[in-house]
Amino acid sequence: MAGFTLHKLHDSFGAEIRGLDLSAPMDPETCEAVTQAWLDHLILLFRDQDLTPEAQRKFCEQFGPLGGRLRKAEDRPEGRDAENIMLVTNVRKNGVPIGSLPDGEMFFHHDKCYAPEPDWGTMLYAMEVTRVGGHTLFANMYDAWETLPNDLKDRIEGRQVLHIYKYLPTERVDLKEDIDKYDHQWQPIVITHPKTGRRALYVNELMSAMIEGYEEDESREIIDRLVENVKSADVIYDHKWQRGDLVMWDNWCTMHARTDFPRDQTRMLRRYTISGQALSA
Repeated sequence: MAGFTLHKLHDSFGAEIRGLDLSAPMDPETCEAVTQAWLDHLILLFRDQDLTPEAQRKFCEQFGPLGGRLRKAEDRPEGRDAENIMLVTNVRKNGVPIGSLPDGEMFFHHDKCYAPEPDWGTMLYAMEVTRVGGHTLFANMYDAWETLPNDLKDRIEGRQVLHIYKYLPTERVDLKEDIDKYDHQWQPIVITHPKTGRRALYVNELMSAMIEGYEEDESREIIDRLVENVKSADVIYDHKWQRGDLVMWDNWCTMHARTDFPRDQTRMLRRYTISGQALSA
């Protein structure tokens, strides 16, 4: 198979690809095979990679145009970074984080669900990892939809959900605030994946704020039930990072979270995204 082997990470989804050096360009056959593996398995892991920012960028660009940043450069902790790159790190200079999302836990979320055209893919590369914690949890949202109790399916079928991002890892927006100061977007609560045609639940703990047709309290109750259903089902893969890991995931059919980690241990990862498109039910 195009010079690599696949090894399952979880019964529900996820695969490790062995036999590829991501710092070298892929031939068309290999790129097509990796893309198909990505669509089939939702997340792909490549271990023991040695990637400069430019090498990681070139790898990502083989799957489509790079995604941009919604936050203005002057509002970003790493404002001097290029438009397409994000450092996810707790490293500080003069007491100020040099990157984004520096410390602790982060609730389940979909990257860029609060944008009109959510990014398709995220590619995260580990340069320094903690000895304890700092895992990334991934949830299969195809299976989350398919295993949902019928009463919950009936309550959300055909509805929209409002996603809002406050740029904080564990703090949801209070709808009594002026939400116009935050990036936000209505999306179908169940989407049809543009590339596979499969249906996926598109709601998450951190950014989903309101369901169309319900009052705020009832919306929150439904969202909480949906998230708890995902957490209780066997659809979550717990990724324990190693230095040199590159993980790529499909934001349209997975969501992810981060576990807590000690503040005195260094964590540094580099992120690029693949741009996406408007989503439909």
